Amino acid sequence: MNTNKYFKLSLLDGLELLDARNHTLDFPFHTHDSYNISLIFKNIFNIKLGDKTLMAPRGSIAITNPSELHATPCDPIHGTSFFTFYIPTDIIKHLNDNRPVFFRNKIIENPSIFNQLYYLSLNHQNNLIDFEKKLLFILKILIQKYSLVEEFCRTSVRLLNDCIEEIDICDNFSLEKTAQKFGVNKFKFLRLFKQETGLTPTNFILLKRINRSKELLLKEESILDVAIASGFYDSSHFHRNFIKYTGITPSEYHRVVKLCNNVQ
Repeated sequence: MNTNKYFKLSLLDGLELLDARNHTLDFPFHTHDSYNISLIFKNIFNIKLGDKTLMAPRGSIAITNPSELHATPCDPIHGTSFFTFYIPTDIIKHLNDNRPVFFRNKIIENPSIFNQLYYLSLNHQNNLIDFEKKLLFILKILIQKYSLVEEFCRTSVRLLNDCIEEIDICDNFSLEKTAQKFGVNKFKFLRLFKQETGLTPTNFILLKRINRSKELLLKEESILDVAIASGFYDSSHFHRNFIKYTGITPSEYHRVVKLCNNVQ
């Protein structure tokens, strides 16, 4: 169970790939800076968007937009198998004549596009094919057929903008003290915060810590040092949460990005 492989290529601004096999752990609510394009191989791939759950069947393509808050519950018994391309925003925008791209339909059932992406998922390490050219060609078709010219934007009145920007991921967050700054009780603050971010303060801070750790793993050798600098208690706490959000271990992420940097 949970046999996952992570890849980072030196092309397309550092294209990231995740090959997840029999994954049984839920991915909690989170966002990405990239477009996530997932091929579903086994069982149902669930996408939670707020209170709504979408179900992508085997043989379909699931897409989430940059900054789009989502969670992915997985089959806890048999696991879910999928392959995800994390496509940088600038690449997608460039393919659309520098116009913004938004995929309103999150689940696409197109056998031709699926099979072409599936071929690339099997051959991303094959130097005998022009992987980059083929991927860009398929992405352009995907954009032309299924996207809108608009950017994803969370509906928000940004009441807590200063608080959100100033949260220190290495400090112990006090819900009561922070609520007092706004002259509200902690329950109202929680409602306001979730309205602004889609997350609880605890999950928001945890996601920021994960993102910070990924930046540090690009250059830092010590996993423990990265854990502490990112606000985690110890390497075990860091390891557990990193897997929960990314599907791979910090050590595996560090190994792959270091290998990619050496190639560049």
